[in-house]
Amino acid sequence: MAASPQSSAKAAFTTGSTMRHVVVMTSTSSIGLVSIFFVDVINLFYISLLGQQELAAAIGYAATIMFFSISVSIGISIATAALVGRALGAEDTEKAKSLATSSLFYLLVTTILLAVGLFFSLPFFLELLGAQGETLALALSFMRIVVPSIPLLGLGMCFGSLLRAKGDPKRAMYVTLSGGIATLVLDPIFIFGLDLGITGAAMATFVVRFILALVGLWGVVKIHNMLGKFKFSQAISDMRPFLTIAIPAIATQLATPVGNAYVTRSIAEFGDDAVAGWAIIGRVLPVAFGVIFALSGSVGPILSQNYGAREFARVSSTMRDALLFTLIYCVSIWALLALANPWIISIFDATGEAARLVEIFCLFVAGSYLFNGALFVANAAFNNLGFPLHATLFNWGRATLGIIPFVMVGRHFGAEGVLIGWGLGAVVFGLGAAAMAFYQIQKLPERNDFDDDSTNLPPTANSPFTSGKGAGFAVQPIHRSGGGGGDDKSD
Repeated sequence: MAASPQSSAKAAFTTGSTMRHVVVMTSTSSIGLVSIFFVDVINLFYISLLGQQELAAAIGYAATIMFFSISVSIGISIATAALVGRALGAEDTEKAKSLATSSLFYLLVTTILLAVGLFFSLPFFLELLGAQGETLALALSFMRIVVPSIPLLGLGMCFGSLLRAKGDPKRAMYVTLSGGIATLVLDPIFIFGLDLGITGAAMATFVVRFILALVGLWGVVKIHNMLGKFKFSQAISDMRPFLTIAIPAIATQLATPVGNAYVTRSIAEFGDDAVAGWAIIGRVLPVAFGVIFALSGSVGPILSQNYGAREFARVSSTMRDALLFTLIYCVSIWALLALANPWIISIFDATGEAARLVEIFCLFVAGSYLFNGALFVANAAFNNLGFPLHATLFNWGRATLGIIPFVMVGRHFGAEGVLIGWGLGAVVFGLGAAAMAFYQIQKLPERNDFDDDSTNLPPTANSPFTSGKGAGFAVQPIHRSGGGGGDDKSD
């Protein structure tokens, strides 16, 4: 295979220790992501200071529904990054501008329709999840302010993906960090300073999403001039390649919120205290395991470069090292959570069933995240080595067969049983996905479609109850042929 003109500049991961590449890529990617998730924890902490358990439960219900809109935006951002990244890699600037403009048009149409439909059906979906009484009223008041900001969040995420496709991860990080900093400043002002409570939290969220979109727009337009003049006919022409990537990407991303909604509905049967505990877990979990979320996006370029260079032994060693990293990290964090368990309960003023669920998570269920991590790494392999359907199937398998039967059995033992069932399901699909990934890696030398330049979808690991400010942070364009890297500048 002839080397591309840029191959020498894109082969950074084809030499040296694969473990070092895994550690360096993951650690640098995780800094911004974990900081965003930490701000989400602070947000829930502020709300817990209001001293009403129903408030935390309301946030839990609201976040479960919002997770669906976040997942749709992530899928669109993945397609945007993939198509624009490919055009930039081919040095076709005008095509890249056209695709970027069209992608933003698709995003706005989709998210506006989604926001309108969701706004008028909020009572139905909240009641479907099990919200009732005062908690239902609180969740409704929160979401009626936040739902109209869905297009703003989508724009912020899509702008971040465009900046990564351009090879400017620093400014992409500015987008997410601006949201985190704004939340840190605005939440206490709106919640306590203006004495608006949960309404203030919703208003702050709206303003933060506007800031996300504004900072992203500045980077995309002012710094890199990545958008062209919008033409409806061109948007129609660009639609087919966009949908080819966006539809399976969205389908894959929707698996996690579907499973999460089922768990939330099951936990809701045991009262607001249980839902409040689940909401606390949902905010603590991404901070604790945010590094694993970053790993799911960071390991992709390492795998794809070595695959492009036909370094199949290094592809296998990258997979092994990523899983070893997952094992060491998850066991270490599990131990820390077990030790910090009383402190976490105290910080969020959790009582009764909420405190018990947090305790069960820290002492036992957190350990199952090792297997979620294995699933994330396996999906990175599937997506970057030409098996995107495997990732979709395993994601949906985990969200359905890996949750529903386990939770149905666990429900007989109370909210704690639901939580334990949710964790146990990850074991089956994590081990299965890892085994399948190694099997496919062993068969790579036999493949005849090596030169196929089809775009594969990068993984984005999701977690329950995140605000979306960090969503799509790990979305990166894929450059398979010649072993493309993730940070090549295209200025």
